[in-house]
Amino acid sequence: MKKILIALATAGLSLSGALVAAPATAGTRQAPDHTPPAPQWAQCAGMAEGIECAAISVPLDYDRPWGRKIKIAVSRKKATDTAHYQGAILFNPGGPGGSGLSYPAVMQNRLGAPLAAQYDLIGFDPRGVGSSEPALRCDTHFFDPVRPDYVPANWAEEAAWVKKMQAYSKACDTAYGDLLKNMTTVDAAKDMDQIRKALGQRQISYVGYSYGTYLGATYATLFPDNVRRLVLDSIINPERVWYGTNLDQNQAFEARAKAFFAWIAQYDANYHLGTAAADVEKAFYAARAKLKAAPAEGRVGPSEFDDTYLAGGYLKSRWPLLANALSRFVTAGETAPIAQAYATYGDSSGDDNAFAVYSAVECTDARWPRDWSTWHRDWWESYRTAPFLSWGNAWFNAQCQSWPVRGHDLRVNGKWIKNALFFQDTKDAATPYQGGVEMHKRFPASRLVVMDGGGNHGLTGRGNACIDTIWKAYLTDGTLPASLPGPDVHCAPFADPVPPAASLRSTPTADDDWVPGSAPAEPAAGTVIRRGGPP
Repeated sequence: MKKILIALATAGLSLSGALVAAPATAGTRQAPDHTPPAPQWAQCAGMAEGIECAAISVPLDYDRPWGRKIKIAVSRKKATDTAHYQGAILFNPGGPGGSGLSYPAVMQNRLGAPLAAQYDLIGFDPRGVGSSEPALRCDTHFFDPVRPDYVPANWAEEAAWVKKMQAYSKACDTAYGDLLKNMTTVDAAKDMDQIRKALGQRQISYVGYSYGTYLGATYATLFPDNVRRLVLDSIINPERVWYGTNLDQNQAFEARAKAFFAWIAQYDANYHLGTAAADVEKAFYAARAKLKAAPAEGRVGPSEFDDTYLAGGYLKSRWPLLANALSRFVTAGETAPIAQAYATYGDSSGDDNAFAVYSAVECTDARWPRDWSTWHRDWWESYRTAPFLSWGNAWFNAQCQSWPVRGHDLRVNGKWIKNALFFQDTKDAATPYQGGVEMHKRFPASRLVVMDGGGNHGLTGRGNACIDTIWKAYLTDGTLPASLPGPDVHCAPFADPVPPAASLRSTPTADDDWVPGSAPAEPAAGTVIRRGGPP
Protein backbone atom coordinates (compact mmCIF):
# COMPACT_ATOMS: atom_id res chain seq x y z
CA MET A 1 0.00 0.00 0.00
CA LYS A 2 2.24 2.62 -1.08
CA LYS A 3 2.34 6.65 -3.87
CA ILE A 4 -4.33 19.61 -16.23
CA LEU A 5 -7.31 19.98 -15.26
CA ILE A 6 -9.55 18.57 -18.04
CA ALA A 7 -12.13 20.86 -19.55
CA LEU A 8 -15.54 19.37 -20.22
CA ALA A 9 -17.01 22.28 -22.13
CA THR A 10 -17.41 20.17 -25.24
CA ALA A 11 -16.99 16.66 -23.89
CA GLY A 12 -19.85 17.15 -21.48
CA LEU A 13 -22.25 17.08 -24.42
CA SER A 14 -21.23 13.52 -25.24
CA LEU A 15 -21.63 12.02 -21.78
CA SER A 16 -24.45 9.56 -22.44
CA GLY A 17 -26.14 7.39 -19.88
CA ALA A 18 -25.72 9.86 -17.02
CA LEU A 19 -27.43 9.06 -13.74
CA VAL A 20 -30.09 11.65 -12.99
CA ALA A 21 -31.11 12.56 -9.46
CA ALA A 22 -33.84 14.74 -8.03
CA PRO A 23 -32.16 18.14 -7.63
CA ALA A 24 -34.26 19.33 -4.72
CA THR A 25 -33.32 16.42 -2.48
CA ALA A 26 -29.78 16.03 -3.74
CA GLY A 27 -29.00 19.64 -2.95
CA THR A 28 -29.77 19.15 0.73
CA ARG A 29 -27.07 16.50 1.01
CA GLN A 30 -24.12 18.51 -0.31
CA ALA A 31 -21.20 19.33 1.98
CA PRO A 32 -20.29 22.99 2.49
CA ASP A 33 -18.71 24.13 -0.75
CA HIS A 34 -14.94 23.89 -0.95
CA THR A 35 -13.17 23.62 -4.28
CA PRO A 36 -9.56 22.44 -4.01
CA PRO A 37 -6.83 23.88 -6.23
CA ALA A 38 -6.10 22.17 -9.53
CA PRO A 39 -3.81 19.14 -9.03
CA GLN A 40 -0.14 19.52 -9.88
CA TRP A 41 0.45 16.31 -11.81
CA ALA A 42 3.82 14.59 -12.14
CA GLN A 43 4.93 11.14 -13.27
CA CYS A 44 4.26 8.63 -10.45
CA ALA A 45 7.46 7.21 -9.00
CA GLY A 46 7.78 3.51 -9.65
CA MET A 47 4.77 3.32 -11.98
CA ALA A 48 4.42 2.88 -15.72
CA GLU A 49 5.13 5.85 -17.96
CA GLY A 50 2.06 8.05 -18.38
CA ILE A 51 0.57 7.43 -14.93
CA GLU A 52 0.64 10.70 -13.03
CA CYS A 53 0.30 11.43 -9.34
CA ALA A 54 -0.83 14.46 -7.37
CA ALA A 55 -2.05 15.44 -3.91
CA ILE A 56 -5.45 17.06 -3.41
CA SER A 57 -6.07 19.19 -0.34
CA VAL A 58 -9.38 18.50 1.43
CA PRO A 59 -10.91 19.58 4.75
CA LEU A 60 -10.25 17.29 7.69
CA ASP A 61 -13.69 18.17 9.03
CA TYR A 62 -16.35 19.02 6.47
CA ASP A 63 -18.37 20.84 9.11
CA ARG A 64 -15.41 23.25 9.24
CA PRO A 65 -14.37 23.36 5.57
CA TRP A 66 -11.97 26.25 5.98
CA GLY A 67 -10.14 24.67 8.92
CA ARG A 68 -7.34 22.12 8.95
CA LYS A 69 -6.57 20.41 5.62
CA ILE A 70 -5.27 16.94 4.86
CA LYS A 71 -3.97 15.52 1.55
CA ILE A 72 -5.45 12.77 -0.62
CA ALA A 73 -3.00 11.05 -2.95
CA VAL A 74 -4.46 10.63 -6.45
CA SER A 75 -3.18 8.92 -9.60
CA ARG A 76 -4.33 9.31 -13.21
CA LYS A 77 -3.98 7.74 -16.64
CA LYS A 78 -5.41 10.31 -19.05
CA ALA A 79 -7.86 9.34 -21.74
CA THR A 80 -6.35 9.15 -25.21
CA ASP A 81 -9.53 8.55 -27.23
CA THR A 82 -10.77 12.13 -27.13
CA ALA A 83 -13.41 11.46 -29.79
CA HIS A 84 -15.21 9.14 -27.38
CA TYR A 85 -14.22 10.79 -24.11
CA GLN A 86 -16.35 9.66 -21.16
CA GLY A 87 -14.92 11.65 -18.28
CA ALA A 88 -13.24 10.38 -15.12
CA ILE A 89 -13.78 6.97 -13.57
CA LEU A 90 -12.65 6.38 -9.97
CA PHE A 91 -11.67 3.01 -8.53
CA ASN A 92 -11.51 1.70 -4.98
CA PRO A 93 -10.15 -1.77 -4.08
CA GLY A 94 -11.83 -2.08 -0.69
CA GLY A 95 -10.55 -2.56 2.81
CA PRO A 96 -11.23 -0.10 4.30
CA GLY A 97 -7.54 0.65 4.13
CA GLY A 98 -6.69 -0.50 0.62
CA SER A 99 -4.49 1.64 -1.59
CA GLY A 100 -5.88 2.50 -5.02
CA LEU A 101 -2.94 4.34 -6.57
CA SER A 102 -2.01 1.40 -8.81
CA TYR A 103 -5.50 1.09 -10.27
CA PRO A 104 -5.03 3.16 -13.43
CA ALA A 105 -2.53 0.53 -14.60
CA VAL A 106 -4.54 -2.41 -13.28
CA MET A 107 -7.85 -1.27 -14.76
CA GLN A 108 -6.32 -0.35 -18.10
CA ASN A 109 -5.62 -4.08 -18.46
CA ARG A 110 -8.95 -5.23 -17.10
CA LEU A 111 -11.06 -2.86 -19.15
CA GLY A 112 -9.03 -3.44 -22.30
CA ALA A 113 -7.18 -0.68 -24.13
CA PRO A 114 -10.04 0.61 -26.35
CA LEU A 115 -12.48 1.16 -23.47
CA ALA A 116 -9.83 2.36 -21.02
CA ALA A 117 -8.71 4.98 -23.53
CA GLN A 118 -12.13 6.67 -23.31
CA TYR A 119 -11.78 7.48 -19.60
CA ASP A 120 -9.44 9.31 -17.31
CA LEU A 121 -8.59 6.37 -15.04
CA ILE A 122 -8.34 7.68 -11.48
CA GLY A 123 -6.89 5.88 -8.49
CA PHE A 124 -6.60 7.28 -5.00
CA ASP A 125 -5.54 6.48 -1.47
CA PRO A 126 -8.47 7.31 0.82
CA ARG A 127 -7.78 9.54 3.79
CA GLY A 128 -5.27 7.96 6.15
CA VAL A 129 -4.06 5.40 3.59
CA GLY A 130 -0.60 4.93 2.09
CA SER A 131 0.57 8.04 0.28
CA SER A 132 -2.19 10.28 1.61
CA GLU A 133 -1.23 12.60 4.47
CA PRO A 134 -1.34 11.92 7.30
CA ALA A 135 -1.05 8.13 6.87
CA LEU A 136 -2.32 6.40 10.00
CA ARG A 137 -0.04 4.03 11.93
CA CYS A 138 -0.90 3.13 15.50
CA ASP A 139 1.47 0.22 16.23
CA THR A 140 3.72 -0.80 13.36
CA HIS A 141 4.70 -4.04 15.12
CA PHE A 142 1.16 -5.15 15.86
CA PHE A 143 1.25 -7.97 13.29
CA ASP A 144 4.79 -9.12 13.93
CA PRO A 145 4.97 -12.90 14.35
CA VAL A 146 4.58 -15.04 16.31
CA ARG A 147 1.29 -13.77 17.75
CA PRO A 148 -0.84 -15.41 20.46
CA ASP A 149 -3.22 -18.09 19.26
CA TYR A 150 -6.43 -16.50 18.02
CA VAL A 151 -8.49 -19.25 19.65
CA PRO A 152 -8.34 -18.70 23.42
CA ALA A 153 -7.88 -21.89 25.41
CA ASN A 154 -9.28 -20.30 28.57
CA TRP A 155 -10.57 -17.05 29.98
CA ALA A 156 -7.06 -15.80 30.77
CA GLU A 157 -6.05 -16.06 27.08
CA GLU A 158 -9.27 -14.39 25.98
CA ALA A 159 -8.74 -11.58 28.49
CA ALA A 160 -5.18 -11.14 27.25
CA TRP A 161 -6.43 -10.63 23.70
CA VAL A 162 -9.06 -8.15 24.94
CA LYS A 163 -6.29 -6.23 26.70
CA LYS A 164 -4.15 -6.34 23.55
CA MET A 165 -6.96 -4.89 21.44
CA GLN A 166 -7.75 -2.21 24.01
CA ALA A 167 -4.09 -1.23 23.94
CA TYR A 168 -4.29 -0.88 20.16
CA SER A 169 -7.36 1.32 20.49
CA LYS A 170 -5.55 3.48 23.03
CA ALA A 171 -2.49 3.76 20.78
CA CYS A 172 -4.66 5.05 17.94
CA ASP A 173 -6.29 7.56 20.25
CA THR A 174 -2.91 8.76 21.50
CA ALA A 175 -1.54 9.18 17.98
CA TYR A 176 -4.64 10.48 16.19
CA GLY A 177 -7.25 11.52 18.73
CA ASP A 178 -7.98 14.68 16.78
CA LEU A 179 -8.46 12.77 13.49
CA LEU A 180 -10.50 9.72 14.40
CA LYS A 181 -13.95 11.27 14.38
CA ASN A 182 -13.36 12.30 10.76
CA MET A 183 -12.30 8.90 9.43
CA THR A 184 -15.73 7.62 8.43
CA THR A 185 -16.95 6.36 5.08
CA VAL A 186 -18.99 9.56 4.80
CA ASP A 187 -15.77 11.58 5.10
CA ALA A 188 -14.12 9.43 2.41
CA ALA A 189 -17.14 9.90 0.13
CA LYS A 190 -16.91 13.67 0.56
CA ASP A 191 -13.22 13.42 -0.33
CA MET A 192 -14.24 11.70 -3.55
CA ASP A 193 -16.38 14.68 -4.39
CA GLN A 194 -13.41 16.95 -3.80
CA ILE A 195 -11.49 14.81 -6.28
CA ARG A 196 -14.34 15.29 -8.74
CA LYS A 197 -14.16 19.05 -8.31
CA ALA A 198 -10.38 19.14 -8.60
CA LEU A 199 -10.60 17.17 -11.85
CA GLY A 200 -13.09 19.68 -13.23
CA GLN A 201 -15.76 17.02 -13.77
CA ARG A 202 -19.49 17.60 -13.47
CA GLN A 203 -20.02 13.88 -12.77
CA ILE A 204 -17.82 10.88 -12.13
CA SER A 205 -18.14 7.17 -12.83
CA TYR A 206 -17.09 4.70 -10.17
CA VAL A 207 -16.07 1.05 -9.79
CA GLY A 208 -15.74 -0.27 -6.25
CA TYR A 209 -14.86 -3.68 -4.86
CA SER A 210 -15.79 -5.12 -1.45
CA TYR A 211 -15.67 -2.23 1.07
CA GLY A 212 -15.42 -0.03 -2.01
CA THR A 213 -19.04 -0.96 -2.72
CA TYR A 214 -20.12 0.60 0.56
CA LEU A 215 -18.02 3.67 -0.20
CA GLY A 216 -19.61 3.95 -3.65
CA ALA A 217 -23.11 3.47 -2.27
CA THR A 218 -22.42 6.14 0.34
CA TYR A 219 -21.20 8.54 -2.34
CA ALA A 220 -24.34 7.88 -4.39
CA THR A 221 -26.48 8.51 -1.31
CA LEU A 222 -24.80 11.84 -0.57
CA PHE A 223 -24.18 13.08 -4.12
CA PRO A 224 -26.64 11.39 -6.50
CA ASP A 225 -26.46 14.23 -9.02
CA ASN A 226 -22.72 13.73 -9.36
CA VAL A 227 -22.80 10.03 -10.28
CA ARG A 228 -22.64 9.09 -13.93
CA ARG A 229 -22.13 5.31 -13.87
CA LEU A 230 -21.86 3.12 -10.80
CA VAL A 231 -20.44 -0.41 -10.60
CA LEU A 232 -20.39 -2.29 -7.29
CA ASP A 233 -18.61 -5.66 -7.26
CA SER A 234 -18.75 -8.05 -4.27
CA ILE A 235 -21.11 -6.07 -2.14
CA ILE A 236 -21.18 -5.17 1.54
CA ASN A 237 -24.55 -5.69 3.20
CA PRO A 238 -25.58 -2.16 4.26
CA GLU A 239 -28.10 -3.61 6.70
CA ARG A 240 -25.35 -5.32 8.74
CA VAL A 241 -22.57 -2.70 8.96
CA TRP A 242 -20.24 -3.54 10.69
CA TYR A 243 -20.58 -5.92 13.66
CA GLY A 244 -23.11 -8.05 11.84
CA THR A 245 -21.15 -8.25 8.60
CA ASN A 246 -18.21 -9.77 10.43
CA LEU A 247 -20.36 -12.38 12.11
CA ASP A 248 -21.84 -13.20 8.70
CA GLN A 249 -18.35 -13.66 7.28
CA ASN A 250 -17.57 -16.39 9.79
CA GLN A 251 -20.20 -18.73 8.41
CA ALA A 252 -19.40 -17.90 4.79
CA PHE A 253 -15.68 -18.54 5.22
CA GLU A 254 -16.43 -21.81 6.99
CA ALA A 255 -18.27 -22.95 3.88
CA ARG A 256 -15.33 -21.97 1.66
CA ALA A 257 -12.87 -23.77 3.96
CA LYS A 258 -14.92 -26.95 3.66
CA ALA A 259 -14.99 -26.54 -0.13
CA PHE A 260 -11.18 -26.22 -0.03
CA PHE A 261 -10.84 -29.39 2.04
CA ALA A 262 -13.14 -31.25 -0.34
CA TRP A 263 -11.10 -30.06 -3.32
CA ILE A 264 -7.87 -31.32 -1.73
CA ALA A 265 -9.51 -34.68 -1.07
CA GLN A 266 -10.50 -34.87 -4.72
CA TYR A 267 -6.80 -34.69 -5.60
CA ASP A 268 -5.46 -37.04 -2.95
CA ALA A 269 -3.05 -38.47 -5.52
CA ASN A 270 -1.34 -35.07 -5.47
CA TYR A 271 -1.63 -34.09 -1.83
CA HIS A 272 -1.94 -37.35 0.18
CA LEU A 273 -4.06 -35.82 2.92
CA GLY A 274 -7.07 -38.13 2.60
CA THR A 275 -9.79 -38.98 0.15
CA ALA A 276 -12.57 -37.41 2.26
CA ALA A 277 -12.98 -33.75 3.17
CA ALA A 278 -13.21 -34.70 6.85
CA ASP A 279 -9.77 -36.34 6.66
CA VAL A 280 -8.24 -33.23 5.13
CA GLU A 281 -9.92 -30.99 7.71
CA LYS A 282 -8.51 -33.17 10.48
CA ALA A 283 -5.03 -32.87 8.96
CA PHE A 284 -5.43 -29.11 8.66
CA TYR A 285 -6.25 -28.61 12.33
CA ALA A 286 -3.55 -31.09 13.38
CA ALA A 287 -1.06 -28.97 11.43
CA ARG A 288 -2.34 -25.90 13.20
CA ALA A 289 -1.80 -27.52 16.59
CA LYS A 290 1.71 -28.60 15.58
CA LEU A 291 2.55 -25.02 14.59
CA LYS A 292 1.38 -23.78 17.97
CA ALA A 293 3.95 -26.03 19.59
CA ALA A 294 6.71 -25.18 17.10
CA PRO A 295 6.14 -22.26 14.68
CA ALA A 296 7.40 -22.87 11.14
CA GLU A 297 10.69 -21.08 10.49
CA GLY A 298 10.11 -19.22 13.75
CA ARG A 299 7.43 -17.11 12.05
CA VAL A 300 4.28 -19.13 11.38
CA GLY A 301 2.32 -20.05 14.48
CA PRO A 302 -1.39 -20.90 14.54
CA SER A 303 -2.57 -17.31 14.02
CA GLU A 304 -0.20 -16.74 11.10
CA PHE A 305 -1.37 -20.08 9.69
CA ASP A 306 -4.98 -18.88 9.93
CA ASP A 307 -4.11 -15.61 8.17
CA THR A 308 -2.39 -17.51 5.37
CA TYR A 309 -5.16 -20.00 4.66
CA LEU A 310 -7.84 -17.36 4.88
CA ALA A 311 -6.56 -16.17 1.48
CA GLY A 312 -8.02 -19.29 -0.11
CA GLY A 313 -11.47 -18.15 0.90
CA TYR A 314 -11.16 -15.15 -1.40
CA LEU A 315 -9.93 -16.82 -4.60
CA LYS A 316 -9.89 -20.52 -5.34
CA SER A 317 -7.03 -19.98 -7.80
CA ARG A 318 -4.87 -19.90 -4.67
CA TRP A 319 -5.83 -23.40 -3.61
CA PRO A 320 -2.97 -25.27 -5.34
CA LEU A 321 -0.27 -23.20 -3.64
CA LEU A 322 -1.94 -23.51 -0.25
CA ALA A 323 -2.67 -27.23 -0.62
CA ASN A 324 0.91 -27.91 -1.69
CA ALA A 325 2.30 -26.11 1.35
CA LEU A 326 -0.05 -27.96 3.71
CA SER A 327 0.75 -31.32 2.14
CA ARG A 328 4.50 -30.86 2.33
CA PHE A 329 4.24 -29.82 5.97
CA VAL A 330 1.97 -32.70 6.98
CA THR A 331 3.50 -35.51 4.91
CA ALA A 332 7.17 -34.55 4.94
CA GLY A 333 7.56 -32.10 7.83
CA GLU A 334 8.77 -29.33 5.52
CA THR A 335 8.35 -25.88 7.05
CA ALA A 336 9.70 -23.73 4.19
CA PRO A 337 6.57 -24.03 1.98
CA ILE A 338 4.33 -22.97 4.88
CA ALA A 339 6.60 -20.00 5.58
CA GLN A 340 6.61 -19.06 1.90
CA ALA A 341 2.80 -19.27 1.72
CA TYR A 342 2.64 -17.01 4.77
CA ALA A 343 5.02 -14.52 3.12
CA THR A 344 2.83 -14.55 -0.01
CA TYR A 345 -0.60 -14.26 1.56
CA GLY A 346 -0.51 -13.69 5.31
CA ASP A 347 2.42 -11.54 6.37
CA SER A 348 1.41 -8.04 7.48
CA SER A 349 4.33 -7.42 9.80
CA GLY A 350 6.19 -4.14 9.87
CA ASP A 351 3.37 -1.77 8.92
CA ASP A 352 -0.13 -1.50 10.34
CA ASN A 353 -1.33 1.32 8.06
CA ALA A 354 -4.07 -0.77 6.46
CA PHE A 355 -5.25 -2.08 9.82
CA ALA A 356 -5.13 1.36 11.43
CA VAL A 357 -7.37 2.77 8.68
CA TYR A 358 -9.62 -0.29 8.76
CA SER A 359 -10.08 0.29 12.48
CA ALA A 360 -10.57 4.04 12.22
CA VAL A 361 -13.26 3.65 9.55
CA GLU A 362 -15.21 0.64 10.74
CA CYS A 363 -15.10 1.48 14.45
CA THR A 364 -16.40 5.00 13.76
CA ASP A 365 -18.84 4.19 10.96
CA ALA A 366 -21.36 2.33 13.08
CA ARG A 367 -22.22 1.36 16.63
CA TRP A 368 -20.40 -1.61 18.20
CA PRO A 369 -21.21 -3.44 21.44
CA ARG A 370 -19.29 -1.80 24.28
CA ASP A 371 -19.82 -4.65 26.76
CA TRP A 372 -17.34 -7.49 26.25
CA SER A 373 -19.88 -10.03 27.50
CA THR A 374 -21.83 -9.48 24.26
CA TRP A 375 -18.73 -10.27 22.18
CA HIS A 376 -17.89 -13.27 24.33
CA ARG A 377 -21.35 -14.72 23.84
CA ASP A 378 -21.62 -13.99 20.10
CA TRP A 379 -18.16 -15.13 19.05
CA TRP A 380 -18.14 -18.34 21.04
CA GLU A 381 -21.53 -19.12 19.55
CA SER A 382 -20.10 -18.44 16.10
CA TYR A 383 -17.01 -20.55 16.79
CA ARG A 384 -19.11 -23.62 17.55
CA THR A 385 -20.25 -23.81 13.93
CA ALA A 386 -17.53 -21.80 12.17
CA PRO A 387 -14.11 -22.44 13.78
CA PHE A 388 -12.09 -21.57 10.67
CA LEU A 389 -12.41 -17.80 11.04
CA SER A 390 -14.46 -16.82 14.08
CA TRP A 391 -11.88 -15.94 16.72
CA GLY A 392 -9.40 -14.51 14.25
CA ASN A 393 -12.18 -12.28 13.01
CA ALA A 394 -13.10 -11.30 16.55
CA TRP A 395 -9.58 -10.07 17.26
CA PHE A 396 -9.43 -8.22 13.97
CA ASN A 397 -12.37 -6.13 15.17
CA ALA A 398 -12.26 -6.14 18.96
CA GLN A 399 -10.51 -2.76 19.11
CA CYS A 400 -13.94 -1.33 18.21
CA GLN A 401 -15.25 -2.42 21.61
CA SER A 402 -13.12 0.26 23.29
CA TRP A 403 -12.70 2.68 20.39
CA PRO A 404 -12.44 6.29 21.60
CA VAL A 405 -15.02 7.59 19.10
CA ARG A 406 -18.60 6.32 19.28
CA GLY A 407 -19.96 5.16 15.97
CA HIS A 408 -22.96 6.54 14.16
CA ASP A 409 -25.00 5.04 11.34
CA LEU A 410 -25.73 6.14 7.76
CA ARG A 411 -28.76 4.84 5.89
CA VAL A 412 -27.60 4.01 2.37
CA ASN A 413 -30.30 4.96 -0.12
CA GLY A 414 -30.02 4.72 -3.89
CA LYS A 415 -33.51 5.77 -4.86
CA TRP A 416 -32.24 8.77 -6.84
CA ILE A 417 -29.83 6.73 -8.94
CA LYS A 418 -31.45 5.88 -12.25
CA ASN A 419 -29.08 3.10 -13.34
CA ALA A 420 -26.33 1.10 -11.66
CA LEU A 421 -24.75 -2.29 -12.16
CA PHE A 422 -24.00 -4.74 -9.34
CA PHE A 423 -22.07 -8.03 -9.30
CA GLN A 424 -22.20 -10.72 -6.63
CA ASP A 425 -21.09 -14.35 -6.24
CA THR A 426 -23.54 -16.57 -4.39
CA LYS A 427 -20.67 -18.19 -2.41
CA ASP A 428 -18.55 -15.11 -1.79
CA ALA A 429 -17.17 -15.42 1.74
CA ALA A 430 -15.83 -11.91 2.37
CA THR A 431 -19.05 -10.23 1.27
CA PRO A 432 -21.79 -12.87 1.55
CA TYR A 433 -24.51 -13.05 -1.07
CA GLN A 434 -27.22 -11.30 0.93
CA GLY A 435 -25.24 -8.08 0.66
CA GLY A 436 -25.85 -7.96 -3.09
CA VAL A 437 -29.53 -8.69 -2.59
CA GLU A 438 -29.94 -5.96 0.01
CA MET A 439 -28.03 -3.32 -1.96
CA HIS A 440 -30.06 -4.19 -5.07
CA LYS A 441 -33.23 -3.44 -3.07
CA ARG A 442 -31.88 -0.08 -1.95
CA PHE A 443 -31.04 0.91 -5.52
CA PRO A 444 -34.36 0.15 -7.24
CA ALA A 445 -33.08 0.98 -10.74
CA SER A 446 -29.96 -1.18 -10.42
CA ARG A 447 -29.29 -4.52 -12.11
CA LEU A 448 -27.84 -7.44 -10.14
CA VAL A 449 -25.61 -9.90 -12.01
CA VAL A 450 -24.98 -13.08 -10.05
CA MET A 451 -22.26 -15.67 -10.46
CA ASP A 452 -23.77 -18.94 -9.26
CA GLY A 453 -21.47 -20.76 -6.88
CA GLY A 454 -18.05 -19.57 -7.97
CA GLY A 455 -16.85 -18.74 -4.47
CA ASN A 456 -14.66 -15.86 -5.65
CA HIS A 457 -14.41 -12.33 -4.28
CA GLY A 458 -14.19 -9.81 -7.12
CA LEU A 459 -15.70 -10.76 -10.47
CA THR A 460 -15.26 -8.03 -13.08
CA GLY A 461 -12.25 -8.01 -15.36
CA ARG A 462 -11.29 -11.53 -14.35
CA GLY A 463 -11.91 -13.18 -17.73
CA ASN A 464 -15.44 -14.54 -17.30
CA ALA A 465 -17.14 -13.74 -20.62
CA CYS A 466 -20.65 -13.48 -19.15
CA ILE A 467 -19.53 -11.02 -16.46
CA ASP A 468 -17.16 -8.97 -18.58
CA THR A 469 -19.49 -8.55 -21.54
CA ILE A 470 -22.13 -6.97 -19.30
CA TRP A 471 -19.59 -4.86 -17.40
CA LYS A 472 -17.90 -3.45 -20.49
CA ALA A 473 -21.17 -2.76 -22.30
CA TYR A 474 -22.38 -0.70 -19.35
CA LEU A 475 -19.15 1.30 -19.14
CA THR A 476 -19.16 1.78 -22.91
CA ASP A 477 -22.61 3.28 -23.39
CA GLY A 478 -24.69 2.71 -20.24
CA THR A 479 -26.35 -0.47 -21.52
CA LEU A 480 -27.95 -2.53 -18.75
CA PRO A 481 -29.47 -6.01 -18.80
CA ALA A 482 -33.25 -6.31 -18.74
CA SER A 483 -34.83 -6.02 -15.31
CA LEU A 484 -36.14 -9.31 -13.95
CA PRO A 485 -37.50 -10.42 -10.56
CA GLY A 486 -34.63 -11.25 -8.22
CA PRO A 487 -31.18 -11.28 -9.87
CA ASP A 488 -31.34 -9.92 -13.39
CA VAL A 489 -28.62 -12.16 -14.85
CA HIS A 490 -27.09 -15.48 -13.81
CA CYS A 491 -23.54 -16.30 -14.95
CA ALA A 492 -21.77 -19.65 -14.73
CA PRO A 493 -18.86 -19.74 -12.27
CA PHE A 494 -15.17 -19.90 -12.86
CA ALA A 495 -13.96 -23.49 -12.97
CA ASP A 496 -12.16 -24.95 -9.96
CA PRO A 497 -8.38 -25.04 -10.36
CA VAL A 498 -6.46 -28.17 -11.33
CA PRO A 499 -3.25 -28.94 -9.43
CA PRO A 500 0.03 -28.63 -11.32
CA ALA A 501 1.34 -31.98 -12.48
CA ALA A 502 4.32 -31.80 -10.13
CA SER A 503 2.48 -30.39 -7.13
CA LEU A 504 4.72 -31.94 -4.52
CA ARG A 505 8.03 -31.59 -6.34
CA SER A 506 8.11 -27.87 -7.00
CA THR A 507 8.39 -24.77 -4.88
CA PRO A 508 4.97 -23.11 -4.68
CA THR A 509 4.57 -19.81 -6.45
CA ALA A 510 1.71 -17.34 -6.48
CA ASP A 511 -0.78 -18.55 -9.06
CA ASP A 512 -3.18 -15.65 -9.29
CA ASP A 513 -2.82 -12.03 -10.31
CA TRP A 514 -3.81 -10.47 -7.01
CA VAL A 515 -0.47 -10.57 -5.24
CA PRO A 516 -0.50 -8.94 -1.78
CA GLY A 517 1.52 -5.75 -1.73
CA SER A 518 0.90 -4.89 -5.38
CA ALA A 519 -2.68 -3.87 -4.55
CA PRO A 520 -4.28 -4.57 -7.92
CA ALA A 521 -7.51 -5.63 -6.28
CA GLU A 522 -6.85 -6.34 -2.64
CA PRO A 523 -4.52 -5.68 0.22
CA ALA A 524 -2.62 -8.49 1.89
CA ALA A 525 -4.60 -11.38 3.29
CA GLY A 526 -3.35 -10.76 6.78
CA THR A 527 -4.44 -7.14 6.79
CA VAL A 528 -7.68 -5.77 5.49
CA ILE A 529 -9.04 -8.25 3.00
CA ARG A 530 -9.57 -10.72 5.76
CA ARG A 531 -12.37 -8.96 7.54
CA GLY A 532 -14.12 -6.32 5.56
CA GLY A 533 -12.55 -5.91 2.43
CA PRO A 534 -11.74 -6.46 -1.09
CA PRO A 535 -10.91 -8.38 -3.66
